[in-house]
Order: sequence, then structure tokens, then C-alpha cells
Amino acid sequence: MKVKIVNLSGLDLPAYETPESAGMDVRAAIKEPQTLHPGERALIPTGLKIQLPAGYECQVRPRSGLALKKGITVLNTPGTVDADYRGEIGIILINLSSEPFEIAPGERIAQLVINQYTRIQWEPVERLDETKRGDGGFGHTGTN
Repeated sequence: MKVKIVNLSGLDLPAYETPESAGMDVRAAIKEPQTLHPGERALIPTGLKIQLPAGYECQVRPRSGLALKKGITVLNTPGTVDADYRGEIGIILINLSSEPFEIAPGERIAQLVINQYTRIQWEPVERLDETKRGDGGFGHTGTN
């Protein structure tokens, strides 16, 4: 599937790093390094605008290496870029570590995953069909 993209950043387009990757790394389109202090969040520009086909979304997800090694993650995970949005994609990063983190210009800060979705219509009813599980949730099975 081809997706139209406008690249205002001058950086490489998001790319799959391996043949079986679901996500494409996206880069910080900033001119100067930006420090994210512990507990601080910031909207980081990507310089990218996309045009998805109807029925698709672009999910913004954290990069696992940044999350594990540096405590940097995407705050609204997964963020959603809707098919009808035409503005610049911004990444909301948060520093969950106890150390400041410097975001370098062009650094890979998140990943983008394109997914197809289904829209639904609600059908109001008085009861739901019974299942073995019922309303059990949040560890109701007692297994670890």
C-alpha cells in the first residue's frame, strides 16, 4: 500500500529497520538538542504529514530500547493519527527516569504502525450473552 507523505524535516522518511518490523522509526525534527527532565513531557515535531486511506490509522508507539534503557516513552500510547488528519505528526514524549535525557536532532524517538480498523454501531440492549468468564476481570483467574 502506498501512503502519501510530506516531509518538511529534511530527515530520512520513517523506515522499517528489519524485514519483519511492524513499526517504522520516526525521527525528532528539531534544530537543537532538547533536554527532557525527569517527569517532564514535551511535544516533539517530526516534520511529517501523511494522507492515509479511509479505514486506516497510524499508531504512534514507543521505541522499546528508549523505554528500557532511558525511561523515555510515548505518553499517550498508542497515539492515533486519523485518516482525515493532515497536520504535522507530533510525538508526546515523557521522561519516566530519574535522569535528564537529551533528544538529539534527527534521533529516532518513536515508531509508527499503520493499521486497518473497523467502525461499529452501538446496539443498546438490556443484557449481554452469558460466557464462562462472565464479568471476571483484573486477575480473577488467580494465576500469575
